[in-house]
Amino acid sequence: MAQDIKIGIIGGSGLYKMEALKDIQEVTVETPFGAPSDAIITGTLEGTRVAFLARHNRNHTILPTELNFRANIYAMKSLGVEYIISASAVGSLKAEAKPLDMVIPDQFIDRTRDRISTFFGNGIVAHITFGDPVCPKLASVLTESAKKLDLGGIDIHAGGTYVCMEGPAFSTKAESNLYRSWGATIIGMTNLQEAKLAREAEIAYATLALVTDYDCWHSDHESVTVEMVIANLHKNATNAQEVIKEAVRRISADPFESDAHSALKYAVLTPMDKVSATTRQNLDLLLKKYF
Repeated sequence: MAQDIKIGIIGGSGLYKMEALKDIQEVTVETPFGAPSDAIITGTLEGTRVAFLARHNRNHTILPTELNFRANIYAMKSLGVEYIISASAVGSLKAEAKPLDMVIPDQFIDRTRDRISTFFGNGIVAHITFGDPVCPKLASVLTESAKKLDLGGIDIHAGGTYVCMEGPAFSTKAESNLYRSWGATIIGMTNLQEAKLAREAEIAYATLALVTDYDCWHSDHESVTVEMVIANLHKNATNAQEVIKEAVRRISADPFESDAHSALKYAVLTPMDKVSATTRQNLDLLLKKYF
């Protein structure tokens, strides 16, 4: 299945395709963990072959809680992906991160429940290091790419904490103010599980967070509504694609080694001769270079 495609793009709400992709092919990937959200679209972007996946399906049919994060990341890994740029719509928890701004977070707080966020289990134990959940080199590429472009007064915020909530309902005011008291910057419903699984898959991962609203805490702004989100999503999508194009160009011109690329080197605690044949087969894509 590997196609030696090094860069993967996951598009969130509002970003269901990359307009600039050329030589497009749809790839249906089967994984040991089920089906990804959609067929993966491969194509050429800025002269580089990339893989694009619509996180919620191109028709937006999948709730955040229903996402098969394992299948999505495994599918990217099976194509040879080493870097994932994940675009995501978020609410802002800080006044300075205005609607239409972009945030490249470097931390996460998990407020989800019962989501599967590891490839391991079923007779094999591994513990990755996750103190820095975002690849700093990839985050820097995204930040520099965004700052280089003329985005019409949109501010780029390097760093910040992303609260990952369960959804699908938006926050209560009490919750929103609690997260603000923690110093969090933005809130969304998807990216933490992606970050954990990408690290286990030894893929460098960073989020391009697109601010659509002020959640519900800001006294001078209405509480978030779907209408508000959709209006800003359309504005964000064009800008996000320009940033991603520039980031792809930079990664292709100067590919870098990330700490994430060797995240499993010392992570597995279970002797492989104690692991079932089925589990070994399911994880061969991740572990074959070590065992």
